[in-house]
Amino acid sequence: MKKELIKEVKKSFKKHFNVKPIMVFSPGRINLIGEHTDYNDGFVFPAAIDKGIALAIYKNDENVSNVYALNKEEMYSFGLENIAPLKDGGWRNYILGVVSEIQKLNIQLDNFNCVFAGDIPGGAGMSSSAALENSVVFGLNKLFDLKLTKEQMILISQKAEHNYAGVKCGIMDQYASMFGEKKSALLLDCRSIESKSFKIDFKKYKLLLINSNVKHDLSESAYNDRRAVCEKVSKLLNVTALRDASLEDLNSIKSKISNADYEKTSYVIEENSRVEKFSEAIQKNDIETLGDLIYQSHDGLSSKYKVSCKELDFLVDETRNNSKILGARMMGGGFGGCTINLIKKSEIEDFKNEISKNFKKEFGKECSIYQVKLSEGTRIIKK
Repeated sequence: MKKELIKEVKKSFKKHFNVKPIMVFSPGRINLIGEHTDYNDGFVFPAAIDKGIALAIYKNDENVSNVYALNKEEMYSFGLENIAPLKDGGWRNYILGVVSEIQKLNIQLDNFNCVFAGDIPGGAGMSSSAALENSVVFGLNKLFDLKLTKEQMILISQKAEHNYAGVKCGIMDQYASMFGEKKSALLLDCRSIESKSFKIDFKKYKLLLINSNVKHDLSESAYNDRRAVCEKVSKLLNVTALRDASLEDLNSIKSKISNADYEKTSYVIEENSRVEKFSEAIQKNDIETLGDLIYQSHDGLSSKYKVSCKELDFLVDETRNNSKILGARMMGGGFGGCTINLIKKSEIEDFKNEISKNFKKEFGKECSIYQVKLSEGTRIIKK
């Protein structure tokens, strides 16, 4: 959480609305392993990070609510009656979605003013949308004393994503952003929505994120398509979700589904197993196994689930012959965004220079590189 970001948001709020606001910080997240398993009731291993959304909020006496997106320098005003998604609404739909989903619980809201800004790179797969949704619901909960639990708040955020952004996401992003713990990752069971916290100490290694700075247009439709495939195959298997299926189960209906659907669903079953092996390896301080599992995850995402792209594959392939890097994989929904790399601390500077040069030579554009700290979840900022 950057103090400068908080300061700028508070200053902007006072400039626009001339009153002292409630301040909220909601973090983005990384995911160590477990991609596309969350909407299959499976296991994931996310952590909140020190980049996120800062939000200032306070009530007003007007007949509209006013929200200012500081990064974009855009103001949006709306009434609280008959809220509906906007066509090409962008960030506005996340705000509207949260307000609407609260109202669906028969909770009456009054009008409010809000300013927000973030330092999560857009399209990087660090869940800026979940951070924004959580910051809004958390702020409204505090402002109007709605007495919502954190569990209720993340479900509101998830439904806002489903119904207003059109992305049928699982619960991982909202959960990790809300419940994150400092220096820890969460083994989250996406069916029970319960997690176990693991202190993370990679010894001589550190997490490094490399942003391809590309986001291919098919990501949202492809995401929803893959979810539909998983649900279709689960029905054929007569199970609630792929979390309940084994590879033996899947093989028993192999002749009834296309090869592409078989590959996609086998990836999900295998990835779910990898998450559990990953948690066991952390408990044993087995860093090499962690790296192997991270590479296996990328290979499945790329060749079976087919949500990678040439830029992400290039960034991962560039690490494979580097003995100082234990594992690398694409992170997030896919088709662009970041890779996550487990790299020796002493190697970071040399590798940053090398990968930046090689990526630019290959694609004619820059990649961006970030180091992140594992952080606590959505919270009120006291100062």
